[in-house]
Amino acid sequence: MLKTLRPGHPRLIGTAKALEHARRAIATDPLAKEWHARLKAEGDRILLESPVEHALIGPRLLDKSVRALSRVYTLALLYRLDGDRRYFERARRELLTVCAFPDWNPSHFLDVAEMTHAAAIGYDWLYPDLSAEDRAVIRRAIVELGLRPAAAAYRNRAWWIAVNHNWNQVCNGGITIGALAVADEEPDLAAYIVGNAVRNLPKAMESYAPDGGWAEGPGYWTYATVYNVYLLAALESALGTDFGLSKAKGFAQTALFRLQFEGPDGLLFNFADANDRAGATPALFWLAQRFRQPTAAWLERREVTTPHALDLLWFQPAGPSPDAAKQPLDAYYKGINAAFFRSSWTDPKATSLAFKGGDNKANHSHLDLGTFVLDALGRRWAVDLGRDDYNLPGYFGKQRYTYYRLKTEGHNTLTVDGANQPSKAKAPIVAFSSRPERAFAVADLSQAYGGKALRGVALLNRRDALIQDEVTLKEPAETLWTMHTPGEILVDGPHASLKLGGAVLYATILSPAGARFESLPTLERAEERHNQGIRRLAVRVAAATTVRIAILLSPSATASAEVTPLDRW
Repeated sequence: MLKTLRPGHPRLIGTAKALEHARRAIATDPLAKEWHARLKAEGDRILLESPVEHALIGPRLLDKSVRALSRVYTLALLYRLDGDRRYFERARRELLTVCAFPDWNPSHFLDVAEMTHAAAIGYDWLYPDLSAEDRAVIRRAIVELGLRPAAAAYRNRAWWIAVNHNWNQVCNGGITIGALAVADEEPDLAAYIVGNAVRNLPKAMESYAPDGGWAEGPGYWTYATVYNVYLLAALESALGTDFGLSKAKGFAQTALFRLQFEGPDGLLFNFADANDRAGATPALFWLAQRFRQPTAAWLERREVTTPHALDLLWFQPAGPSPDAAKQPLDAYYKGINAAFFRSSWTDPKATSLAFKGGDNKANHSHLDLGTFVLDALGRRWAVDLGRDDYNLPGYFGKQRYTYYRLKTEGHNTLTVDGANQPSKAKAPIVAFSSRPERAFAVADLSQAYGGKALRGVALLNRRDALIQDEVTLKEPAETLWTMHTPGEILVDGPHASLKLGGAVLYATILSPAGARFESLPTLERAEERHNQGIRRLAVRVAAATTVRIAILLSPSATASAEVTPLDRW
């Protein structure tokens, strides 16, 4: 594995060639120059802060590992770019502090991986200026607190080694970067680590297949993908090869998935444990360059507020906007059963409708098959509430689906007799069409409710959203249609208007006849995150075995639509 190891340091990502690329960008591109200034401002702020402490929040040291990693990248790059010893000394102080910790919290191995990554980048990038004593201290910590616990995990087949989600990429990625940093001094241990990572990473990368979607939602797309890129970039810089890993099916398209799950107002379709804003990730620059997708570079240049060091090392020139690149207005991701529709890439007041079937077994998933979000008039009208506090009792255990934001009733879907969808249910998208006047997707929710259940969503004339459900239950049951909204709800029988920031969205019940809208509160408990300003627009259908609910949502008070059976869509 190590026969092609680059001799000397630095060998991890920030090689002399990458540093020269950053310097050229700063000298020739006004945006790179501005980012360099912002990075220096961030470095100056870090100079005034104390190093991280070994203090857990719940079972995690992760926030300290993440902070140390960010600081080391920032300070080490600034020193290498500008030669300012203040940045070197502050980075050295951070490194020696974390390397004196008793452990990096191996019971939650993400913490170990991120801290190993931090120590490795500092060791590698600052190696020429570190004393022999400092090198020994940092190298010993990488080996004893990072690599040896990882080797034990590989020998014992720890659960995270070959899973299909972010833990695989983060743990294998961070540890491998540590192994490559000390590979010339610990060749046997490093080869064992790198070999295991290269064998097991494909298990996670298979999750991008076939089209680049990511079932853990947008937040964990960012976390998983940036670590995937860290690992590939480190392998290439240190060994001259990524062993073919970047050829995994769907990986070349995943930057476009990031593009699709952001609405015209900058808010994400934040299904699973995600917030509604993701921000930038330098992985977009790497993906743009590797797979010749300059629109990914356009997105990163637009998203950055506080640049990462790798935004300069991987800096890319301005690419075409999605509109200029003729990106389709609609997209279907078969691997995760999600669909996205919009009226425009350029209009900030465009209508945007995002919808998922999905798999309730996916890591970080909520019980939300059939949920959707809706943007129009520059506002988000149908919201996903996102994640709750990870430190709530049993959040990743038996109590997970007792919390409102994770329960079925906490999403924009159907609830039957107040029950959760089964945690093992799946909902494939069984129909998808993209036409200017009518774009739609239909998901089979039968596993979610028993019997037969379909939900179709359509974007009509690139303006109006139609949500239509057809359910046949085995026993009579009450069905509740729910949409969470920050809008002020005014109900008038089968009609409702939602008011938000001076804009109005109109809702109409097309089916069943006689149904009426309700305005309901959210039902979180005191210990859960409060859903301030959110209410539920709801339609309740009394106990029945056969139900069809069709709701039209439009910026126009006079909008109308014909109800046709979903099997005729």
